[in-house]
Amino acid sequence: MAEAVHEIEIRVRYQETDGQRRLHHANYLTYFEMGRTEMLRALGRTYREFEEAGLFMVVSDLSCKYHAPADYDDLLRLRTRVEKIGAAHIKHAYELIRGTTILATGTTTVVCVDQEGKIRRLPDWMLP
Repeated sequence: MAEAVHEIEIRVRYQETDGQRRLHHANYLTYFEMGRTEMLRALGRTYREFEEAGLFMVVSDLSCKYHAPADYDDLLRLRTRVEKIGAAHIKHAYELIRGTTILATGTTTVVCVDQEGKIRRLPDWMLP
């Protein structure tokens, strides 16, 4: 999983916009989650499998910098990259792009926990 980069296309839906038909700022974080989930799927695993094993990934830190707006019906590309993998956490970096324009950049750190919320080691298949 280390050094992994994954891209998905996302079309801005009307319900994701504000009164000016601009992508609402909260939806950028939803897009970041879509990037993490689809990256995992592309690597042959699903988050469902992770949960069925009694593990969960919780966001412990996030950042998002907005550089330019996205509008209703824009076709965007989200690039998700693994920046760092620790024993119990993964840091991802994101770029949301329209054409050649970077609209937003961000990071998240997710931590592996069990059903009681105690930090657990990542499964071996996720470690470098």
